[in-house]
Amino acid sequence: MGDAFIRHIELLGYEKRFFPSQHYVYMFLVKWNDLSEKVVYRRFTEMYEFHKALKEMFPIESGDINMESRIIPHLPAPKWFDGQRSTQNRQGTLAEYCYALVNLPHKISRCLHVVNFFKVRPDDMNPVTDSQMKKPEVFLLPKDAKKTLTDITGPIVLQTYRAVADYEKSSTSEMALKAGDMVDVVEKSESGWWFCQLKNKRGWVPAAYLEPMDGPDESEEQEPNYAGEHYVVQKSYTAVEEDELTLKEGDTIEVIHKLLDGWWVIRKDETTGYYPSMYLQKAGEANAPVKSELRNWRAPPRRSTIRNAKSIHKQSRKQISQETYRRNSKKYIQSRRNMKEKFQNKANVIIEKNEQEDNKPKAQPAVPPPPSTDL
Repeated sequence: MGDAFIRHIELLGYEKRFFPSQHYVYMFLVKWNDLSEKVVYRRFTEMYEFHKALKEMFPIESGDINMESRIIPHLPAPKWFDGQRSTQNRQGTLAEYCYALVNLPHKISRCLHVVNFFKVRPDDMNPVTDSQMKKPEVFLLPKDAKKTLTDITGPIVLQTYRAVADYEKSSTSEMALKAGDMVDVVEKSESGWWFCQLKNKRGWVPAAYLEPMDGPDESEEQEPNYAGEHYVVQKSYTAVEEDELTLKEGDTIEVIHKLLDGWWVIRKDETTGYYPSMYLQKAGEANAPVKSELRNWRAPPRRSTIRNAKSIHKQSRKQISQETYRRNSKKYIQSRRNMKEKFQNKANVIIEKNEQEDNKPKAQPAVPPPPSTDL
């Protein structure tokens, strides 16, 4: 018999475990080419690390070179801590991901990385438990559950980040840090303030002072969207740095890049620059009390303002210059204008054509000759 490969992966549900601390694992039924069927348990963070490695192994198929060539399915990164509800919501996403994974070309679906990840481990057969703790609770996926994509609301387990510089807190709700401190991130807010815990301490910390353990680049940070999303300024801000924008309440802008440190790159007419995301609200969105309260906070420090930052990673994090933002933004605006002019010209041609036809002298009906006098 040839090398082992997976015929099918089915998500059975998830399990809530209480040892060594409360967390969730997904249950997968893996069907192999030798007709054997095994149940394995994997955390969502494990699934995401597996997914990231797979993309690195197949850069063309993951769309790193050309997005049109992408065939490896998407898997959203862990972002929030939301417990059982987010665990349940992820089931549709994972079910579709596994179905697409097995149906990829054999060089991907049958590679050692995929095969080894879904092989049975010792802890799949005998999970580590504590007799004094509660027994795991099992939640099976209903047979008629729709396998549709749902919003990913957060990670199942806490992620560990490292402080890159000292941070002195300025309010009781914040938490001070020393360079090198390892913190668990409980909640990531788009404002750039993250709620963290360090031993018996908890508090808000600027995301700019934290870096993930697996690399300098935030895996969940979105790519720039030069088409732009319409937002409304809810609080005025006066620029401090050269690459920031000064705006007043009520201004309408376009967000072209959402960054995790809470400073988004925005476009006002043809000008681009940074602006605190906590002072913005999506156009047409209701004003939530939580967001209103958040706007009373000060804007978090930007990554570029941190002094003596020491990364544990040799490579520096990817940065896009303001000139690149401006140049690509202008390109998009120009293409949008060209498209608009094209449609406008086309409409004018049609109108002119109709007018010309209306102004043409209409052909007179032929008049028959009068009858002869003889007739």
